Amino acid sequence: MFSKHPKGLIAASFANLGERFGFYTMMAILVLFLQAKFGLNETDAGIIYTTFYCLIYLLALVGGVIADRLHNYKGTISWGIALMAIGYLILAIPTPTPVNNKALMLGISCFGLFVIAFGNGLFKGNLQALVGQMYDDPRYSSMRDSGFSLFYMFINVGAIFAPLAAVGVRSWWLGNFGYYYDADLPALCHSKLEGTLSEQAAANFQILSEKASAAQIQDPTAFARDYLNVFTEGFHYAFAVAIIAMLVSLVIFFINKKRFPNPADKTAAAAKGSITQMDVQEIRQRMLALFAVFGVVIFFWFSFHQNGLTLTFFARDYTHLEIGKWPITAELFQSLNPFFVVCLTPLVMAIFAWQRRNGREASTPKKIAIGMGIAGLAYVVMALGSYFSDLPRYADVQQMGISDVKVTPWLLIVTYFILTVAELYISPLGISFVSKVAPPKYQGIMQGCWLGATAVGNQLVLLGAIFYQSIPIWLTWTVFVVACGISMFTMLFMLKWLERVAK
Repeated sequence: MFSKHPKGLIAASFANLGERFGFYTMMAILVLFLQAKFGLNETDAGIIYTTFYCLIYLLALVGGVIADRLHNYKGTISWGIALMAIGYLILAIPTPTPVNNKALMLGISCFGLFVIAFGNGLFKGNLQALVGQMYDDPRYSSMRDSGFSLFYMFINVGAIFAPLAAVGVRSWWLGNFGYYYDADLPALCHSKLEGTLSEQAAANFQILSEKASAAQIQDPTAFARDYLNVFTEGFHYAFAVAIIAMLVSLVIFFINKKRFPNPADKTAAAAKGSITQMDVQEIRQRMLALFAVFGVVIFFWFSFHQNGLTLTFFARDYTHLEIGKWPITAELFQSLNPFFVVCLTPLVMAIFAWQRRNGREASTPKKIAIGMGIAGLAYVVMALGSYFSDLPRYADVQQMGISDVKVTPWLLIVTYFILTVAELYISPLGISFVSKVAPPKYQGIMQGCWLGATAVGNQLVLLGAIFYQSIPIWLTWTVFVVACGISMFTMLFMLKWLERVAK
């Protein structure tokens, strides 16, 4: 599998494990932590969540500029890993819940998120630029798409275990105090303390609280306070696990540092004329092509990254959290995407290899267009499943404190499977396209711009939370079907031009 790829690929992939571990820890628990810790509604939690994920990618552009200016990609990457560990440390320090000074504690949490995002900005795009340079060697250039697919597969190994670790730590902490996990209880506990429970919600609170404590509740208010405190402490300690993952990545990176190329060397060579110079017209065409693709993929990320927001809300509110006799939690669904990435990448690569041997392999831009269509199909599944299940509106769920209709978890499992196939056609190949088309002196900045487009899509993810609360749930998923459809047809319209520029 690796015989035709540069030796530094595996080391770079494993150096990225910690970042992916932390990323999927956040994907699994961040929005649920914000709601349980501070009693935020879906929209307010969504604002923080989407801003954080926007900054993760937007600051990659800043990281690219810093590395290009300093001509020190490896040092920038090292500082990025260190800053991410510090950010997770800020979040890992437990504080009492319910919070006494909400503004202060929420501000500290947001500062920790900013530190993580800035560290990620220094790290992510620059490591991708480093991997891209490995495939500028003529010996490996024909394997660029496959190389980035392998890179994407291996960095997701850490992501598989992140939600499992977060859930394990949180459930272990609850168990130490004699409590069981219940996805609906944190919101009900906050409503109990605020005195806003409806009659039906109060009855559901009593039932769920006695189930979660396996005992009759004598003082519901005291239970609400204690359950919230223990529940969120478990989340704090889950963030601490990400610190360990970041330190492992830092060690791997330093051990292999000398084996990695430095994109700054390529930039310097271009400036001295030791590699082929591009004329102004070619640079202009390449930049226009890149920005056209950046604009299109915004719609994909707007749809795809609902997995940490509205799809997580759906798992919590409308999904029967049990497979057979095995109980599951809302957070565990976030392990599906990286699991499918690892399992499906060899299959997708085999399909590409077969097509290449037979002269039928689609161009990278065409693969991206296909991925857009596949992503739309995933939300068709969600829309149909939600429509025919006759799910109640979210406002009614809030009033009752729990949905009276729950769908099978297989609806989300199938959706994540299809979304992952779409991701494998878009994300690693998009990175490959950028590394191939970007002019040498703009490698770091263009990788940052790819992530910047992802940032814009992530900020738009907030619209999903607004739709989730205000329109029928099946119609929410239909919005993403339309967004992916627009992306696909736009890519197909530009296809011949993009293929010509990428030759």
